[in-house]
Amino acid sequence: DREYYGNLEFLNIHWPDLPECFQLSVLSWVQCIYLWAVSPIYIFCLKKNKKGYIMMSLLNRFKTAFGLLLWIVCWTDLFYTLHEGNQPPIYYVTPLVLGMTMLLATFLIQFERLRGVQSSGVLFIFWLLCLLCATVPFRSKILQGEVTDKLRFTTFYFYFSMVVCEFILCCFNEKPPLFSNVVTDPNPCPEATAGFLSKITFWWFTSMAVKGYKMPLEAKDLWSLNKRDSSKVMVPRLLNEWEKEEAKAKLRYVKFKSFELRFISFSPEEVEVLLSSKKVAHQPSFLRALIKAFGPYFLIGSGYKLLQDIITFVNPQLLKMLISFIKAKDVPNWWGYTLACLMFFTALLQTLILHHHFQYCFVTGMNVRSAVIGAIYRKALVITNAAKRSSTVGEIVNLMSVDAQRFMDLTTFLNMLWSAPLQIMLALYFLWQILGPSVFAGVAVMILLIPFNAFIAMKTRAYQVEQMQHKDARIKLMNEILNGIKVLKLYAWENSFKQKVLAIRQKELIVLRKTAYLGALSTMAWTSAPFLVALTTFAVYVTVDKKNILDAETAFVSISLFNILRFPLNMLPQVISSLVQASVSLKRVQNFLSHDELDPDSVNRNNTSTEFAVTVVNGKFTWGKDDAPVLHNINVMVPQGSLLAVVGHVGCGKSSLISALLGDMEKVEGEVSVRGSVAYVPQQAWIQNATLRDNILFGNPYNEQKYNSVLEACALTPDLQVLPGGDMTEIGEKGINLSGGQRQRVSLARALYNDADVYLLDDPLSAVDAHVSKHIFDNLIGPEGALKGKTRILVTHGISFLPQVDNIMVMVDGRVSEMGSYQDLLKQNGAFAEFLRNYIIEDDELFPDDALSNHTDMVDSEPMINEAKRSFIRQMSIMSADGENPRSRSVRRHGCSQRKHSESQDKKKPREMEKLIQAETAETGQVKGKVYLEYVKAVGPLLSVVICFLYGCQSAAAIGTNIWLSEWTNDAVTNSTTENVQMRVGVYAALGFAQGILIMIASFTLAMGNIGAAKKLHVNLLTNKFHTPQSFFDTTPIGRIINRFSKDIYVIDEALPSTVLMFLGTFFVSLSTILVIVSSTPIFAVVIVPLAVIYVFVQRFYVATSRQLKRLESVSRSPIYSHFSETITGCSVIRAYGRHSAFVLMSDMKVDENQKSYYPGIVSNRWLGVRIEFIGNCIVLFAGLFAVTGKDSLSPGLVGLSVSYALQVTMSLNWMVRMTSELENNIVAVERVKEYSETKTEAPWEVEDKKPPPEWPMQGNVEFNDYSVRYREGLDLVLKDITLKVKGGEKIGIVGRTGAGKSSMTLCLFRLLEAAGGEITIDNVKISEIGLHDLRSKLTIIPQEPVLFSGTLRMNLDPFEKYSDEEVWKALEHSHLHKFVSNQAAKLDLECSEGGENLSVGQRQLVCLARALLRKTRILILDEATAAIDLETDDLIQSTIRTQFEDCTVFTIAHRLNTIMDYTRVLVLDKGRIAEFDTPTNLISKRGIFYGMAKDAGLAQ
Repeated sequence: DREYYGNLEFLNIHWPDLPECFQLSVLSWVQCIYLWAVSPIYIFCLKKNKKGYIMMSLLNRFKTAFGLLLWIVCWTDLFYTLHEGNQPPIYYVTPLVLGMTMLLATFLIQFERLRGVQSSGVLFIFWLLCLLCATVPFRSKILQGEVTDKLRFTTFYFYFSMVVCEFILCCFNEKPPLFSNVVTDPNPCPEATAGFLSKITFWWFTSMAVKGYKMPLEAKDLWSLNKRDSSKVMVPRLLNEWEKEEAKAKLRYVKFKSFELRFISFSPEEVEVLLSSKKVAHQPSFLRALIKAFGPYFLIGSGYKLLQDIITFVNPQLLKMLISFIKAKDVPNWWGYTLACLMFFTALLQTLILHHHFQYCFVTGMNVRSAVIGAIYRKALVITNAAKRSSTVGEIVNLMSVDAQRFMDLTTFLNMLWSAPLQIMLALYFLWQILGPSVFAGVAVMILLIPFNAFIAMKTRAYQVEQMQHKDARIKLMNEILNGIKVLKLYAWENSFKQKVLAIRQKELIVLRKTAYLGALSTMAWTSAPFLVALTTFAVYVTVDKKNILDAETAFVSISLFNILRFPLNMLPQVISSLVQASVSLKRVQNFLSHDELDPDSVNRNNTSTEFAVTVVNGKFTWGKDDAPVLHNINVMVPQGSLLAVVGHVGCGKSSLISALLGDMEKVEGEVSVRGSVAYVPQQAWIQNATLRDNILFGNPYNEQKYNSVLEACALTPDLQVLPGGDMTEIGEKGINLSGGQRQRVSLARALYNDADVYLLDDPLSAVDAHVSKHIFDNLIGPEGALKGKTRILVTHGISFLPQVDNIMVMVDGRVSEMGSYQDLLKQNGAFAEFLRNYIIEDDELFPDDALSNHTDMVDSEPMINEAKRSFIRQMSIMSADGENPRSRSVRRHGCSQRKHSESQDKKKPREMEKLIQAETAETGQVKGKVYLEYVKAVGPLLSVVICFLYGCQSAAAIGTNIWLSEWTNDAVTNSTTENVQMRVGVYAALGFAQGILIMIASFTLAMGNIGAAKKLHVNLLTNKFHTPQSFFDTTPIGRIINRFSKDIYVIDEALPSTVLMFLGTFFVSLSTILVIVSSTPIFAVVIVPLAVIYVFVQRFYVATSRQLKRLESVSRSPIYSHFSETITGCSVIRAYGRHSAFVLMSDMKVDENQKSYYPGIVSNRWLGVRIEFIGNCIVLFAGLFAVTGKDSLSPGLVGLSVSYALQVTMSLNWMVRMTSELENNIVAVERVKEYSETKTEAPWEVEDKKPPPEWPMQGNVEFNDYSVRYREGLDLVLKDITLKVKGGEKIGIVGRTGAGKSSMTLCLFRLLEAAGGEITIDNVKISEIGLHDLRSKLTIIPQEPVLFSGTLRMNLDPFEKYSDEEVWKALEHSHLHKFVSNQAAKLDLECSEGGENLSVGQRQLVCLARALLRKTRILILDEATAAIDLETDDLIQSTIRTQFEDCTVFTIAHRLNTIMDYTRVLVLDKGRIAEFDTPTNLISKRGIFYGMAKDAGLAQ
């Protein structure tokens, strides 16, 4: 045996050669064993998944041919051996086995083709092994020189060349199989067709990275989702398992019930105990369902993780060998090179395996999220009302957004639960081997640091909560300020509110500062941990025993092991906390999915009896199983095609009856049957966020003629003319931009269009005006309407329609009290007659005859519309002013583009996103640098330099400690260890602590700088916003400004500092690594340049692509939730129309749309990881190789140092790219805040040298000279050449039609609008020359809409606290609020809620009057409220003004003329010019415009 295997001590030969027998046995059998081991499993897997077969291609033919040739070659050897005879057995066995294996490989090639495998990993690895094993004999054959065995020599070369060919062919891809969906998909994911190599290295993603680099990705560039990741596959998978679990739970429950019956004889207490122990078991386990659905796939990932954990520990062992190789001077160099290459290969393998593990985990996470969202959505459509009450819409949406997200986050960590302990055990085992018991000193330090970190984390969390509260308060205040900015300007109150905001901001910054102290501490702990561990371990190690010598092997191998330990120890607490969160989420989702569902069979739909369309026999209904019944003893028969009206007092169960017919209530007893399809109009119209047309069609095909007749019947035609996009107008969430009446009519139109057999109308006429409801009844519901011949059940309060219906059903307290035609019921004189008597009195006012006949003026009767119209016009102007790309802009200008955005504030954000995307792509490169500079400026240039300097020092100290360590280990070589142990440990400790302190100071200084910058940026933004002219606020949606104050300031406060911290940290670590390697092996500098180039390339590609993917992901995420909350509110409508499955599909589509951008996001991280870690691995390789080449000049300590540094570098390189990309995303916030801090400002608040005298204006004379004004640049003049003089103390009424320029007059006096020509003088002072505050504080206005701010009443009257309490009370007395305020407990400190919600509109108006009385200036402007608030308040205000402002100049903008008939003069404006200006009596006698208005108002004959 000995001579076969030869002598394995070949380490001493310079270029060794393996003995022939070793070559023949081990090297030839490796690949055979591999293939035979794997193929049974592989063949089984292939049998299970068939993807269609692939046509025989040229590639395939070649592969097969080479396979067969290889078999022939191998067996040629075998026959030759048989022919020779008397050879050792190995010569028979090896060719036989090899030949069989080649046949198996050839079979696999064909089998894969039939099963549609395009590229095979199994065979790739097999050919690779063959190639590697064949290179050794190949080399030894070359080294041999003369050839002894001609035939075997030839066959071997044949064999070798074939294997090379097979290997090369194996790298190429087959065509996709026939009939596969890859062919049909418009934008398939290349992963499906990618080859094995491409899949391993994520090469298939490169195309997207390149595309994203060239231009910003858009939704259309994303690949379709893999079929197996779509909701269509995932949700049923989870739901099947869940249904099994539910069935099991039911079974357990039944068993338990029978068990309970057997134990009746027990005492009650015992039964109680049994019950409580059993209660838990009834609920099905959601966890088990999840595990069964997603476990198997996830386990593949876990398998990868296990492999990776084991491979992690190979490198420290190789490092140990390398250091001992450097020590031993007589070992040949090839061994060192082999070690360096091995280190490279293990690192490479580790990278690939790790990222595949991540890929599996993330994909599982993504699938879990899809499935959970789908399951919740499907459940939400069918839960009972009782269940719905137990969880609000917000909570259910949270289940979907927060809890599903938590599962997703957990799957990425989950493997750490077993992997972390495993890594810790392995690391400790290897450390024990090196250092013995002194390891525990180091471990003790690590364990001590855990509670320290946990404590910091807890404190930080507490501070974060506090921070959030301050932030919410600040945003709430900002929101109010921006909503009432006009009032602040008119009253010149900006400063007081600015102080309020800054006071809150100050609190916020104090908390931020505290968080920064903690952050600096934890950074120190995090950075110093490895050092402290090393210090304690080594100190203990050398002092415990004199014989323990710290040499390079011991030191650097233990340091690399400690570095491995660091990760699991830090991860464990995180994993545990995320586990706790996920278990809470699990419970919540499980409870939700276990709710009762509605019984689909409670209403019998296949009713065949001819006469009655709807029957209820002995119905008894309740909202929840445990609640008291709401409807008792209901017996209803509705004949086919009749109209039944249901009447009764509020709360008598009319709507419940409709719900019972729909099957939304629990049926306790009785029978319900409804014949045919149902259309349902709920009391509160449910409107989807879609176009108006989609709302009406509701999934039915569009038929123009039918559609138009529906619009006509529902009186929607006039409304379409008002809406900006006609029936293609996008309706906001909950129908935000339609008035109540319009919503109700859209809901009716949906029912009518849906052409059902039975119509359930739940009080559809209450929301619309009288004449509209008449039109609708006549044209739609009534005997002559569009629905005649259909069965209609109408719940109504409108008595006027009752004579026209077929039958009336009167409900009292959930029972049917009487039923019959109108005449019958009147004769009975029962509940119905009573009902009529109550209502008829009110109804007389509701139905004057003319109102019914005249329904032309429909539009004005719904004041909401005008409001909507105004906001639309405003939005259109915003859109055109946004400066999107010029093309779309021109379309927008004409206001005819179909995509109108009618958005409530929350919906401004997505659009802002689009705008941002367009804006930001323009500024790559150049501008970015400027933004960084801006931020550096805000931090302070000097401070920035100091911070960088401190970071540099810290890195220097870190390098110092390690160089000192390498010097210390070199003592072992010179045997001078024992005498200077003290000195070595001391200096090592000093350097390490210096590093810790420096990093703490550095991160603290950095935090201070960041907070300073945040403070500065916020103050600038705030100041600018208070100085911005009113026109800016008219053209910019408030949501956009608020976004700057909330989202962007948050980023600058919290996200940016941590990003900068991490970035600087990783940057300096990477830098110091390179420095250390270069200083120990200078030749390494040559390699840096190419590596750096690759690095920058990869980084640029990644950053551009991933940023855009993140953005697309967040844009596509909100539709999921908004669609969901919409569905929950409208689920009864959805069920009634039978659109259940369509909505489920819609939700799935939205989820898939979101995953479509999430999936490439995951892959982009994997792609980046593999590329960057490859660079890191190259650094390891070159550090090793150069160490071997320069081994004579290097000490083992230095080699240990440079290689252990290199092993660490991959992590920090990877993080550095991520941080760069984060930094780029976050720095944009600075730019956006900057942009709004530099908008154009209005005139200065105070002009020092033009200050008017303090008692100005004395008389109150006002003069206009040729005055003209326009709202904004580029718009027409609103006032043209106005010239008039008003003497002090005159009372002027200003009248004119809408848009004549009345309000503009007041705005001009306050200079909210600056003159376009001419001037205004007050008491000989030109108002355009003095400061705005000087002007505005001397005028008083009572505005049209009373605006109050949240705060005390006192603050609302006198924010600067200029007046004494007596004066305030006096003002309240004159404004008739004295009684109301003195009755309140808080008196003047009465808290007003946001917008003054807790006061009535009239009281708010009086508060504004009190403000005016307090200021009491010579000039008062009164802008009358358009809609008469209540006449009473109005009279109070008028009389107060007549008495209190007797001697002042008063301008009143009047809508009702009776208030100004006794004024000195009246100014009539028409189209911006003065039409008439004289005393009221003169004007009436002139019979001009004013006379016409007075006549309309009934004030003149």
